[in-house]
This record gives sequence, C-alpha cells and structure tokens, in this order.
Amino acid sequence: MDTLSQFKDELEAEYQTTRKFFEVYPEGKNDFAPHEKSMKMMPLATHISEIFGWPDVMLKTSDLDFAKGDFQPKHLSTKEDLLQTLDENFKSAEKALDKAKEEDLNETWALKNNGQEIAKWTKYGSIRHSLNQITHHRAQLGVYYRLNDIPLPGSYGPSADHQSF
Repeated sequence: MDTLSQFKDELEAEYQTTRKFFEVYPEGKNDFAPHEKSMKMMPLATHISEIFGWPDVMLKTSDLDFAKGDFQPKHLSTKEDLLQTLDENFKSAEKALDKAKEEDLNETWALKNNGQEIAKWTKYGSIRHSLNQITHHRAQLGVYYRLNDIPLPGSYGPSADHQSF
C-alpha cells in the first residue's frame, strides 16, 4: 500500500476545502467566539492553517516539547496572512511527504511538555491525527460562519449555501 501518496491526496483535498473556507473569512470578526470557552475566530483559523505544516514537523522530528518552546503559535490578523500561512504549510507538508519513505511512518512521534509525554503515535498515526484535526477544527469554523450568516462552502459535498460539488 502506498500510504504516502494517499496522505498526499487527502492533504490536497483538505487543503482545497480549507482554502475555500479561508477565502470567505470575514474581516472584522477575528475576536468572535460563540462561547467564553471557545477559541476566537482568527486563532481558530490560524490553528487550522498551522496544522497543515504538522506532517513536515512530524516526519523531520521525533517529538515536540511545548515547554522547550519548540512550537509558538502564529498571531495572524488578516485573511491574506491566513491564506499565505495555509499555502506555505501545505507546500512544506507536501514536500515532506514527497521525500519520506513508507518505513518512516513506522517510527514514533510524541507530544511532550517539559519532557513528559502527553501523547505518542507512530508517524503514520500522528499524521492521521493531524488530518483529523483539520476536519474537526474546520467544522468548528463552519459553525462560527453559520452564526455570523456567512455562506458555507461545501466540504465533502454541497452545503446549504452552495449546492455544487
């Protein structure tokens, strides 16, 4: 089985769908959140754009330790910045998947905080998890859009606002 090419195809499909969502990102709504415990809209969208870069990080490292400052979320403020970050991270992940070998997916990768493992998967599992995170958080963003009367692009088929595939 050619898992890497399947990951590339899935990443491409998620990228195209996410790009449609970001192209209609509403300027002036960065601080919208449907609940006090919810992320604000721009940090949520930024997070989605950054997840696209995770396969690159996961294939090049064995872990990510938050306490060591290995990852610092970006602070974006415009739709243009959002689209640029998405494009850059997608391209880096695509290149990493191009360079990887199937056996690389069997190695482990972990999330840590100050050396303590929070989660651990094979690199296959970690990339699968990141693709699931894209879908999950984009669905959240869709709820934010709906609450602000922003027409939703289709994801895996038509939406109530856009009937074409």
